[in-house]
Amino acid sequence: MEHDKYVSPLSTRYASKEMQYIFSPDKKFRTWRKLWIALAETEKELGLNITDEQIEELKVHADDINYDVAEAREKVVRHDVMSHVYAYGQQCPKAAGIIHLGATSCYVGDNTDIILMRDALTLVRRKLINVIAILAKFADEWKEQPTLGFTHFQPAQPTTVGKRATLWMNEFMLDLDEVEHTIRQLKLLGSKGTTGTQASFVELFDGDLSRVDQLDPMIARKMGFEDCYPVSGQTYSRKVDTFVLNTLAGIAASAMKMATDIRLLQHLKEVEEPFEKTQIGSSAMAYKRNPMRSERICSLSRYVMADVINGEVTSGTQWMERTLDDSANKRLSIPEGFLAIDGVLDLCLNVTDGLKVYPKVIEKHLAAELPFMATENIMMDEVKMGGNRQEFHEEIRELSMIAGRHVKEEGKDNDLLDLIAADPKFHMTREQLNKYIDPKLFIGAAPHQVERYLDTVIRPMLDQNKDLLGVTAAINV
Repeated sequence: MEHDKYVSPLSTRYASKEMQYIFSPDKKFRTWRKLWIALAETEKELGLNITDEQIEELKVHADDINYDVAEAREKVVRHDVMSHVYAYGQQCPKAAGIIHLGATSCYVGDNTDIILMRDALTLVRRKLINVIAILAKFADEWKEQPTLGFTHFQPAQPTTVGKRATLWMNEFMLDLDEVEHTIRQLKLLGSKGTTGTQASFVELFDGDLSRVDQLDPMIARKMGFEDCYPVSGQTYSRKVDTFVLNTLAGIAASAMKMATDIRLLQHLKEVEEPFEKTQIGSSAMAYKRNPMRSERICSLSRYVMADVINGEVTSGTQWMERTLDDSANKRLSIPEGFLAIDGVLDLCLNVTDGLKVYPKVIEKHLAAELPFMATENIMMDEVKMGGNRQEFHEEIRELSMIAGRHVKEEGKDNDLLDLIAADPKFHMTREQLNKYIDPKLFIGAAPHQVERYLDTVIRPMLDQNKDLLGVTAAINV
């Protein structure tokens, strides 16, 4: 590694090699050449004077990019597309005259952007499915483990550890639907020309509009797409980028929610993210086990969510048929949005696969709160034995205040049941009161909800995508 210039941490620390390759020069420029081959083949099939020999020559050199020639040429002409047209032509002298025939720069630039975004979304989809698969196992394992629920991060009616995990899964399932929708909606730009009128192709085909109409669909099929956008200026609508970035931001929001929950639970010592034997939690406090990976999920997710504004502003400021103030921004916002969400998903894979649950701590926290939650049932049973509801309500209220003071002001355990057992107005022993604080009495249908959700929603999706399962992630730091 060179140490005398800035290197993006998205490459060195966070994103996978697979995602980095999708936005690499090799992938980009090889895609350009595939597009030039598809254009030449289509033009030949529609009757232009292009030979099989020329197309074969283009195919022979489709992958061996002569970067040195292209880079030297760009210093002279200051145009990346024409530099690569020239470099390709140097390797393919017989085909040099028909490379990029009738096209404008956006033919390779914009079509490649769409192809790369589709490939990147496909990788995102695969990793997202695997995060859901890991959470499904976790939810199934812990579906019956009662735990305090929290509203406003204050103790509330218990749920189960597994049921809480279904909330994380449900967020990711909504994201999966959005990813799949976005992939389905992507179309190529096609060959629209400098202002979207296809004027150059009308000229090439001698005014034969029937052949012009066939050009885009034929290119789309060769590149693995069903169709091209029906109308455009020189570029595809930059609103497409906004849709893509919003899709990534949705995943980021779900990941941040899950990671924030894990951070809060780790503070409570109920659930803990993976912590390796030799890992250091703090440079000063050797005992610390900070939720560093969950914090990193939140940090990168924030970046992805903020990236959305790039797509929106770029879309809104495109003048007429074309302006170039999108180019530099897109070179950053699209690849880095994908690299960042890739890092987020790798961290999600790593964290969820190694989540540690501490039932004893969970049970301790439950024990501290359940006496308060049990009072309604205690009061109802006393009324059944002939008591006055209003009198018992007031008595329980007063005893609860006392128990609360013991907990908050004196640091004692919750002794509400002891206070009730000692109160002559009540007719229950301490042993009889214990039946009211069985945690399973308070979790409602949570285990059943987990089973039903896994059976009706998650497992069918995983079965449909079983060939994509088994993805793991090794994180760099």
